[in-house]
Amino acid sequence: QVQLVESGGGLVQAGGSLRLSCAASGSIFSFNAMGWYRQVPGKQRERVALISSGGSTDYADSVKGRFTISRDNAKVYLQMNSLKPEDTVVYYCNLKKTITTYWGQGTQVTVSS
Repeated sequence: QVQLVESGGGLVQAGGSLRLSCAASGSIFSFNAMGWYRQVPGKQRERVALISSGGSTDYADSVKGRFTISRDNAKVYLQMNSLKPEDTVVYYCNLKKTITTYWGQGTQVTVSS
C-alpha cells in the first residue's frame, strides 16, 4: 500500500517559480518510477516528468529546461521555473510498481499573465 500527498501548488505570476512536493508513505520499496502528471479537464493526464528508481529522468518537451524532477528518500519534487499561463492545470504525483499504479490527490497550479 502506498499513499501520495502533493503540496506546493498555488497562484504565481508568469515567469515565476513553484516547487511541488510529493510525500510518499507505505510500501515504496522496489518502486519502478515516480513522476508528475498534469490533466486539463476533459483530456487524459499528460506525463510532465519522470524519475526512475535508478535516478534517470525524462521530461515532456513542453517543460524541458524549465522543470526539474528530483527525489529525496520518500519525497519527490518538481521545481517549476519560468512558469507560463499554459502550465495552469492540476498536477498529480504518480508512483509505479510492477503491477500497481498509485496517484496523489492533485495540487492546483495557476499561472497568471
